[in-house]
Amino acid sequence: MVSQEALQSFYALAFGFALAGMLCSGYQVFAERPASFSLLNATRLRALSAVPFLVFAAPFIILRNTVRGRIHEDRNIGFVTLATVIAGLWSLFAGTAAIEALRFAAGLNG
Repeated sequence: MVSQEALQSFYALAFGFALAGMLCSGYQVFAERPASFSLLNATRLRALSAVPFLVFAAPFIILRNTVRGRIHEDRNIGFVTLATVIAGLWSLFAGTAAIEALRFAAGLNG
């Protein structure tokens, strides 16, 4: 049987990846270009305003860049595995933060 904590972690991981995908897809619709970490190279105010977006969109960007690198640049599978683990942990943390924020906003924090 799966423990309650493991199930909550899985939901947070899935929610984090789903949120990252939705944010990047929405950005691409409106900006007509894919989201990337190059948003941090803009002017100071734009770069600062991009940080909250990138905090939650990073898992998708990391995995997209990793898959592209594996296909087009034939990157080592060890690098791909490490990048996937990093994106997964980032997604877990971002998903947990987003779920807790939604619970707090709904008044379910007790």
